[in-house]
Amino acid sequence: MGEPKGAARKGVRTSPDPRRNDSRYPVAWLHIVAPRGAIPTATSTCLCGRDRSAVGHARVLALIADHEAHRNACPLRTPQEGSAAA
Repeated sequence: MGEPKGAARKGVRTSPDPRRNDSRYPVAWLHIVAPRGAIPTATSTCLCGRDRSAVGHARVLALIADHEAHRNACPLRTPQEGSAAA
């Protein structure tokens, strides 16, 4: 009864309005799971068809770096038409 209307329950934050009309949408996702005292895992997926995963500290760190590199090389993020004309 004391909570203001629209307040998140149990500290869960709400995401921004997904209906915004600025023509942006997610293309690639990096999901990392690293529970305390357990072996970390990660997956990197992209709408272009890329789907990679890693298990272990070193491999997860390498996948993070690879995911960042893919952001610059993904054909969905970099239009190929303009690069051929230049």
